[in-house]
Amino acid sequence: MAKTTDSDAALDAPPEAGSGRAETLRRKQGSSAPSSGALVGYARVSTELQVLDRQTDALTDAGCSKIFTDKVSSVVKRPELDAALAYLRPGDTLVIDALDRLGRKTIELLAFVDDLHARKVNLRILTLGVDTRTPVGQLVLTVMAAVAQLERDLLRERTAGGLAAARARGRVGGRPRRMTDQQVDHARELLDQGKPVREISRLLGIPEATVRRRLAARISGS
Repeated sequence: MAKTTDSDAALDAPPEAGSGRAETLRRKQGSSAPSSGALVGYARVSTELQVLDRQTDALTDAGCSKIFTDKVSSVVKRPELDAALAYLRPGDTLVIDALDRLGRKTIELLAFVDDLHARKVNLRILTLGVDTRTPVGQLVLTVMAAVAQLERDLLRERTAGGLAAARARGRVGGRPRRMTDQQVDHARELLDQGKPVREISRLLGIPEATVRRRLAARISGS
């Protein structure tokens, strides 16, 4: 036979029997219950040439009641992200398709998540299966952000090292080189940071026309 606690008895008591204590217990229990706030989506692409359909479809399928979208680089002002943050209320969940929709720097990402946490707003990342409402989700987010940053730093170092070695051997000009997939990724990152294609071409040592063609192909395939 189940044991009846004072809390159970108070909650089961009729209103006229009392009581203020039952109402107090209800409020205390309700305040610690999991929130069922709204799912608010945010999607972003880096340029006007890219499309948002894949992200918005995923957010809709995830049950988002409202979706905000930006077509801007991750390093410039994102008005619709600001609007989404203003719209969110305690207990709501911000849903994104991928981690880099919010930014690329680990410190910035973690600061963003901390700000959401302080506002009692959750974060859900569809491609990672991460939900910050759980301790495991918070841990996975931290680890994934750190790994992503490490990969970018290593790629940047390899690219810079390769260019330095080529310059040391006097390799300037000559037959246009093909862009590797890693170089295309690096070029996309530099483009997201606001660097013009001409400067990206100079940094990578690859003709501007080649850089433009590969970037356009990658963007159209995103």
